[in-house]
Amino acid sequence: MSIIASYIVPHPPLIVKEIGRGEEKKVLKTIQSYEEIAKEIAKLEPETVIITSPHAPYYSDYFYMGNQENIQGDFQTFGAKEVVFHEQQDMELMNAIEIIAKENHFPTGKIEEKELDHGTMVPLYFLRKYYKKGKIIRIGLSTLPLIENYNLGMIIKKAVDKLNRKVVFVASGDLSHKLQTYGPYGFIKEGPIYDQIICDMMKSGNFMKLLNIDKELLEKSAECGHRSFTIMAGALDGLNVETNFLSHEDQTGVGYGLCKIYPKEKSKEREFKRIYLENKNRNIEEIQKQEDEYVELARNAIESYIKENKVINIPKTTSKELLKKRSGVFVSIHKWEELRGCIGTILPITSCIAEEIIENAISAATKDNRFSPITTEELPWLEINVDVLTKPETINNKNELDVKKYGVIVTKGSKRGVLLPDLEGIDAIDQQISIAKRKANISEEEEVELQRFEVIRHI
Repeated sequence: MSIIASYIVPHPPLIVKEIGRGEEKKVLKTIQSYEEIAKEIAKLEPETVIITSPHAPYYSDYFYMGNQENIQGDFQTFGAKEVVFHEQQDMELMNAIEIIAKENHFPTGKIEEKELDHGTMVPLYFLRKYYKKGKIIRIGLSTLPLIENYNLGMIIKKAVDKLNRKVVFVASGDLSHKLQTYGPYGFIKEGPIYDQIICDMMKSGNFMKLLNIDKELLEKSAECGHRSFTIMAGALDGLNVETNFLSHEDQTGVGYGLCKIYPKEKSKEREFKRIYLENKNRNIEEIQKQEDEYVELARNAIESYIKENKVINIPKTTSKELLKKRSGVFVSIHKWEELRGCIGTILPITSCIAEEIIENAISAATKDNRFSPITTEELPWLEINVDVLTKPETINNKNELDVKKYGVIVTKGSKRGVLLPDLEGIDAIDQQISIAKRKANISEEEEVELQRFEVIRHI
């Protein structure tokens, strides 16, 4: 056996009768769809139910699985402490997932167990009405690039096949939280756009929509289930699927979508990871063809250091501008549209811009403590920017800033935070200052000295 069916479901505590106390009737279609799915899973009689949940422990660079066979939880937080769950986890399957992940240097494994979260318990609430058998596995999400979430799904599939488990996959997650002005999170135009994309995905089974989603749209929509759905999609990579879209509701201001997905025969056309990476590779090759000498120097420095642990010499063909001028330089590295490293200097500390680029490129690849050092396998997928800074100037107040034109430096005593200009998702001066303060571990309410600078960005 293998993964015999997958389901996309939301997790609003409201739909639990003991919590909603009548208010759950506002989303009756959601409840009816949930009941249909739960009854179907009971008929399938899986040995294990895998649940991916946005509210399980969530890490920036790791995917959580618990380390205990028996786990429990309740809805006390939502005023229904009488609704209690005692579940047994499939430790053999978790061990198999962990082994395959380690073989592939993939960041997932068993760590200290936490009580069940509502993203897991809401699906279980409906399932356990009709099906008392079967173990579970609860898996958390990660802010790693979407393709890594997809990779986890593929690893899960390999482990399931290896053990010949009869498994159903439940991808728990709400859609946009900003669909109605009267909702708890208000309305934003990106909310309905996101929900439409996901509903189209559920109807068509086109999982490429999950990988190719616009990053800014994803962030602004305030969804919580996208990575959960993406892990599920990875578990079905290379297979035709039959989908049965059940319902979508937004009466509470949050999108609730439910869908059944059944795996069928193999299909090369649905090897979405391969297709996605091929497209990415073509895009990166085109970008590299257009790189100027600033970015080319940074890339060569990174590749030489990662491959051979050598610091390159400044090439003889380097222009006078890089050899004669001195300036602060930031080198930013992205992989699959996610930041992978960024290190820079506000003022020059070397003899010329070329040397500044080499040193900061190597540091961005190996010494940014937010990330693990870049590996040889990652080199083909890197996109690199080089920002050359003007000399910072002190300003009297924030009104002299412009997030598109100026970077900002905030200083309080010995603490200093820097943020480059024209960064994706940063649209307001207060937001720019706030992020710079956080980077310097300066509290929000503290007064700071402000400086601004401009950059020439090389991409």
